[in-house]
Amino acid sequence: MPSPFIEIEAGGRTVKVTNPDKVYFPGIGATKRDLVEYYLSVGDGIMRAVRDRPTYIKRHPDGVQTDAIYQKRMPKHPDWLETAEVHFPSGRTADAFRPTEVAGIAWCANLGTIDFHPWAARVPDLHHPDELRIDIDPQPGTGFDEARKVAFTAREVLADLGLTGFPKTSGNRGVHISVRIQPRWTFTEVRYAGIGFAREVEKRVPALATTAWWKEERGERVFIDFNQNALDRTVVAAYSVRARPDGQVSAPVTWEELESCDPADFTLRTMPARFAEIGDPHEAIDEVACDLTGLLELYEKDGRGDLPYPPNYPKMPGEPKRVQPSKDRDR
Repeated sequence: MPSPFIEIEAGGRTVKVTNPDKVYFPGIGATKRDLVEYYLSVGDGIMRAVRDRPTYIKRHPDGVQTDAIYQKRMPKHPDWLETAEVHFPSGRTADAFRPTEVAGIAWCANLGTIDFHPWAARVPDLHHPDELRIDIDPQPGTGFDEARKVAFTAREVLADLGLTGFPKTSGNRGVHISVRIQPRWTFTEVRYAGIGFAREVEKRVPALATTAWWKEERGERVFIDFNQNALDRTVVAAYSVRARPDGQVSAPVTWEELESCDPADFTLRTMPARFAEIGDPHEAIDEVACDLTGLLELYEKDGRGDLPYPPNYPKMPGEPKRVQPSKDRDR
């Protein structure tokens, strides 16, 4: 009979893992226990990505083959686990998970949390992001190879502006680049910088990259999702497992590795040994705090102004009409 629970040591705390033998990832036969132990094995890496950031959790209590429960509000939790009050664009608030120690990650994994989605800002200042996020998202007809090419163009743009980017696989077909920034700008301003950046990449490789918010205008190109820099938007954390049967992970890589890596090689089965052998390719990420002035100047110089926000946001100042082009009667 499978054990009803086990206890695992996590950074000086004991975390109970219920139904540890339940299969969560049928493609590789990995269990809930495997998931918890994975997160502990890369604890320093994932904590570097999420520490003190409001973090949303995506739960699959019966495994990745079942529907997700995406939670912004932290469920009932032990007293030692920290939360942070976040403000949504609607004006509502919630107490979100605030990771401060790896035991909190393990505790959430016991709830069936596969993915961790941190904010771009950290406690105590949740109004000024310390990270610009570049989400390179392949559209139908494109894949990881195209995303990789766009990522290297993105690297060129960053270098031209004196910015340092740290790449990772998305855990699926895309690439994410994190740029630590000085926490001087609002979410609105950081989003403007993201738009300016995305437009510059699009300008350099227009047949490959697009900033078109509406899917019908993207074609077979790679979308640079500038809206991931908006308030309350998140990108999956470095080292987060994704809800796939193969247990693929959003894996930090070096730029040299990105030239030839296969995202399928980074799973919860393979990443512990990789982490033990080479450490965290993003270990130096907090040693850099970049200046967004150049990107904001690029945004202003472009002259085209803002782009649409996601549909769940109130109408924002300066935002263009939020209407799908094919349904816009005024066009």
